[in-house]
Amino acid sequence: MPFGLLVSLLFLPAGQQGAATAARPRTEVRALWVVRKSITTEAAIEKLVADAKAARVNTLIVQVRGRGDAFYKSRFEPRSPDLKDQPESFDPLASALSRAHRAGIKVHAWMNTHLLCDVNELPTDPGHVYQKHPDWLGVPRKAASELYGLDPEDPRYRERIVQVSKENMTELEGLYTCPAHPAVKDHLTSVFLDVVANYDVDGIHFDYVRYPSPDFSYSRTALDRFRAAVEPGLSEEERRNSAALARSRPLLYVELYPQAWDRFRRDQVTELVARIAAAARSKKPRVMVSAAVFANDEDAFNRRFQDWKVWLERGVLDTVCPMAYTPDTEVWKRQIAIARGFSFGRQLWAGIGTYRQTPESALEKIRLARRMGADGVVLFSYGQLVTPTEWAPAGDYLQQIAKQAFR
Repeated sequence: MPFGLLVSLLFLPAGQQGAATAARPRTEVRALWVVRKSITTEAAIEKLVADAKAARVNTLIVQVRGRGDAFYKSRFEPRSPDLKDQPESFDPLASALSRAHRAGIKVHAWMNTHLLCDVNELPTDPGHVYQKHPDWLGVPRKAASELYGLDPEDPRYRERIVQVSKENMTELEGLYTCPAHPAVKDHLTSVFLDVVANYDVDGIHFDYVRYPSPDFSYSRTALDRFRAAVEPGLSEEERRNSAALARSRPLLYVELYPQAWDRFRRDQVTELVARIAAAARSKKPRVMVSAAVFANDEDAFNRRFQDWKVWLERGVLDTVCPMAYTPDTEVWKRQIAIARGFSFGRQLWAGIGTYRQTPESALEKIRLARRMGADGVVLFSYGQLVTPTEWAPAGDYLQQIAKQAFR
C-alpha cells in the first residue's frame, strides 16, 4: 500500500478503518512517564500508584536509570545520590512494582541509555562510569584531533570534553557515552539485563538511545573502528595514501566518507538496541521492549542517528513511543501518522507533552490518537500532571484528563 494512501486511511473515523485496525489490541494503553524525582521515597511511590489507579492509568514507565546511576539494586552502577537520605534497604523499582502490580498496573523500567551525567553536576562516585571509564565518553568533533593521542586517564581528557560540552548547552543535555565503543555496549547490555533478570518488570524502555548531535562521537575508538570498516573497500594505493595522511589527520576518514560515517553511527545504535532486546527476550520472553524516540523522523535519522523505523521493521521493538511533545495539533498529528505508517504491525503509544499545553489540547490529541489507530498514549510527565502549574493551578491536570478521556 502506498504510504500516502496509508496515512490518509489513518484519518478515517474508527468505524471505517476496517481491517487496518482490526488486529490492534483492544486494551488501550494509558501510560505515564515517571521521572526519577517522583520515586525517591516510599510515600512518593505510594502516592504515584494511588494517583495512577484513581486516574485509571494502566501503565507506568518509571525512570530507574537517570544519569548512569541506579534507582534499584544494581550490580553494575552506583546507587543514585538522589536516594542518599533513604535507608539502603529502600529499592524504588521493587517498591513501584509491588504496589503497582497489586493495583493491576504494569511497570516498565525506563533506562536513559547513552546520557551519562549533567555537565554542571559531574559524578564524584568512583564507581560511576564518568570516573571509572573516561575512555567511554563521547568526544565532540571540536576536541577530537587534540584528544586522539591523549591518554583518557589524563585529567585533561575529561576536562576538555566537559569544556566543549558546556559551550554547546543549547543542544546537549549532558555528557554521553560513545555508542561505537564495544565496552560501552557490553556494559549497557549488562545493566539492562540486570533489571530484566532480577525484577518482575513488564517491559524495558530505552531513552536517550541515540547520539546527542552530529558533532558526536569522535573518540579514538570510534575513529579507529570506522577506519577499519572502510579500508577493506579501498584499493591498495588508496589505503597506502590514506594511512600516511591519517597519522596527522585523525578525522581524515570521516571527512572523506561522510555518508559512510553517518551509516556507521546509525549502525552502532541499532546494534545495541537489537542486542539488548534479543537478550532480554531470551531471559524473559514476555517482556515488552519499547523506546522513546524523536517524533521528527528526519531529525532522528539524520542528526541523532536513531533509525527507529528499522527497529520497528525488524521487530526489535514491540512498541514505539514518539516524543511528540509539540502543542501544535497539526504537527503532532503528522508525526504520529508517520510513526503509525511505519509501525509494521508493532504497537504505537503516542507521546504527549502535557507540560507544554493545556489539558484541552492534550485531550484533543488523546482523541486523535484513538481515531488514528494508536494502541495508547503516554503522558509526559507524572510529576507535572499532579503539581500546580499555569495549565492547572489546582494541580489537577491528571484528574481532568482522567475525567474526560479515561472513563
